[in-house]
Amino acid sequence: MKQQLENIRLQALADLDAADTPAALEELRVKLLGKKGDLTAILKQMGKLSPEERPVMGQIANAVRADIEAKLEERKTAIHAAALEAKLASEALDVTIAGESYTIGHQHPMNQVLQEIKDIFVGMGYKIVDGPEIELASYNFTRLNIEEGHPSRDRSDTFYFNDDDSVLLRTQTSPMQIRAMEISDPPICILAPGRVFRKDEADATHSPMFHQIEGLVVGDNITMGDLKGALVNLMKRIYGQDAIMRFRPHHFPFTEPSCEMDMQCHKCHGTGEVDGQVCSTCHGEGWIELLGAGMVHPVVLKNCGIDPEKYSGFAFGMGLERMAMGRLRINDLRLIFDNDVRFLNQF
Repeated sequence: MKQQLENIRLQALADLDAADTPAALEELRVKLLGKKGDLTAILKQMGKLSPEERPVMGQIANAVRADIEAKLEERKTAIHAAALEAKLASEALDVTIAGESYTIGHQHPMNQVLQEIKDIFVGMGYKIVDGPEIELASYNFTRLNIEEGHPSRDRSDTFYFNDDDSVLLRTQTSPMQIRAMEISDPPICILAPGRVFRKDEADATHSPMFHQIEGLVVGDNITMGDLKGALVNLMKRIYGQDAIMRFRPHHFPFTEPSCEMDMQCHKCHGTGEVDGQVCSTCHGEGWIELLGAGMVHPVVLKNCGIDPEKYSGFAFGMGLERMAMGRLRINDLRLIFDNDVRFLNQF
């Protein structure tokens, strides 16, 4: 038995020296020291020995187990160190290699202009409000004094969801004016930017989805002069003190009196031509329509529970894309939606 134990020790130490993975070590540990291992099998024969031999063989067996366990720990440490060294070598960082450059993004040009406009109106005391894009016709049309049969309510102009034309994609952010007047008493001073939807053909100045910014002021003794002052201040701040604008009489069901505001075309400078050709931006008009405005119609005030005999107000609505075109000298509205990095990087 003594020779058997010595043979197990020598073979175990040789096998452990040859093992080079944690899995191989574990397999040897079970083979040598497990319940069915070689050493355990020898120890089960101790009962056959005489009382005098048992202590001697037991001492030798314990020494063999200790040698095997010590070798196991030694190889485990060595294998772990080798694996760590290999990992460090494979993940080595060469600090002399030039680093990769990353492009940092920036705001979309349209959002840049929107933020400018918001900042200007907040500075004038306006509150920014938001509302649903899927809207009720009563808010989008009826309570704004837009009667049944009006061209703007036609299916050729509006995206409706149901057969009775009571639910639609909002065609303007004007419903937020109604909602604001419903829940607030004058004085009211709000700005309502957001996406709107109309069945327009896409061209240099039109899109079926675009962004609108509407404003509303209701209070004591609000006049057309207050409206013009607010809009002129905005345009001078956006386009510069030399910007040329004009106001034209117009008609809107929700304002009376009403007007439209134009800016001289930034591409042809009001001539209507570029290099002898009709200007593609203003279509030869020399002016680009920016917004519609006017004094809030008394019927609209009444529809929101506000006494038109006591209060007055003005409202306006402008297209953000057209504002951005003038602000950033963009000649075609479609460029704003194309997501062409070459275009976007200019801003």
